[in-house]
Amino acid sequence: MGNLNETVLYEIKAISRKNLHLLIAIDGRCAAGKTTLAAYLQESLSCNVIHMDHFFLRPEQRTPKRLREPGGNVDYERFLKEALLPLKQGEDFSYRPYDCHSQAFGETIRVHANAINIVEGSYSCHPMLSSHYGLRIFLTIDPAEQLRRIRRRNGELCSVHFKDKWIPLEEQYFLFYDVQKRSHLQYQSQ
Repeated sequence: MGNLNETVLYEIKAISRKNLHLLIAIDGRCAAGKTTLAAYLQESLSCNVIHMDHFFLRPEQRTPKRLREPGGNVDYERFLKEALLPLKQGEDFSYRPYDCHSQAFGETIRVHANAINIVEGSYSCHPMLSSHYGLRIFLTIDPAEQLRRIRRRNGELCSVHFKDKWIPLEEQYFLFYDVQKRSHLQYQSQ
């Protein structure tokens, strides 16, 4: 992913010269390299990275109505209030990540204001959030390679769960909101 990383880094540096507080979203298909790209950019730019995985719905929020909503399995209301609006204002903030495995909130994460801030993860370009970003990046991946990476990362049993549940939910969200086409930059992972 070296070329992709450097290409995105170049684009961000060009855009950041014109923005006092640049908010970047990296959305896209699971296993397409969103987390890897965000980590590279964080190291290269000394910027903040906020993970959408920290804002999945808690059990009491998982109503049938909410889960039928494209992109509804993320707590975009809490993310907007606790993270995105403070990021946009250039303010320090803190939040507690929600851990789906333990079904509990983790230790408080404190985020100090930075000129460049990245929000990484599927659903980061939800319509309730997308207008706040100065740059929206979409990563896609070949479906066979996606499943291969998920198997390697999560194991065979978990890959079935991704294939049967998480990938269809993501695809519904991408299609319904036309997320890829509404992104400023689009890249195919290799």
